[in-house]
Amino acid sequence: MKNRLPFPILYEDRDVVVIDKPAGLLATHTRAKEENTAEAWLNDYVRKGQRKSRLHVWLVHRLDRETSGVMMFAKTEEVAEWFRADWNRLTEKTYLALVEGELADAEGVFESYLRDDAKTMKVRSVRDPRLGKLARTEWRRLAVGNGETLVEVSLKSGRKNQIRVHFSEAGHPVVGDVKYGARRAPCLCLQSVRLRFRHPHTGRWVEVSAPQRVVHPILSAGQVG
Repeated sequence: MKNRLPFPILYEDRDVVVIDKPAGLLATHTRAKEENTAEAWLNDYVRKGQRKSRLHVWLVHRLDRETSGVMMFAKTEEVAEWFRADWNRLTEKTYLALVEGELADAEGVFESYLRDDAKTMKVRSVRDPRLGKLARTEWRRLAVGNGETLVEVSLKSGRKNQIRVHFSEAGHPVVGDVKYGARRAPCLCLQSVRLRFRHPHTGRWVEVSAPQRVVHPILSAGQVG
């Protein structure tokens, strides 16, 4: 694997490295053992191309393959475990999503218990809390029109496909998210735009942002919902 990374590094110190993951790139390997992943690229980066080096990064959270944006890796197992043990308290994640339909409310909250269905390969909400994991999605409308709405989303939990499932079940799937009922589009219009995290050594909050790629067409005309 080449040393030149296929994505920019947004922030790096001795404990963490934060990247702007492009859409289409896996965060980590799957059962198919695909090697072209953000994790594999970063492992090569920290090893400086030395194959015998034991240095590597640790995955502390994920982004779906087609979701782009801010993603953090730990440089030590201790830091990774520190984040994993209390991820929701130690971090704040903000996304932008373009969804189908025009949302009437200026803001809202989706909350449900999510379950990964092995048969359908999809995530869905279930009524019985014993069968799923609690997921809370807070959102506010940024722009609306032409049958679409741009929303800013704050996650209060980090469940698989959480944003995609919640908006789909509300009748407003993310644009391009065919898996959860949207019409086909050139891309999945979902981006992780900002990550705030408490630094494991200094205790201070660090904020990292990525250039915004998900936009609503009417914003260029100066109309905001």
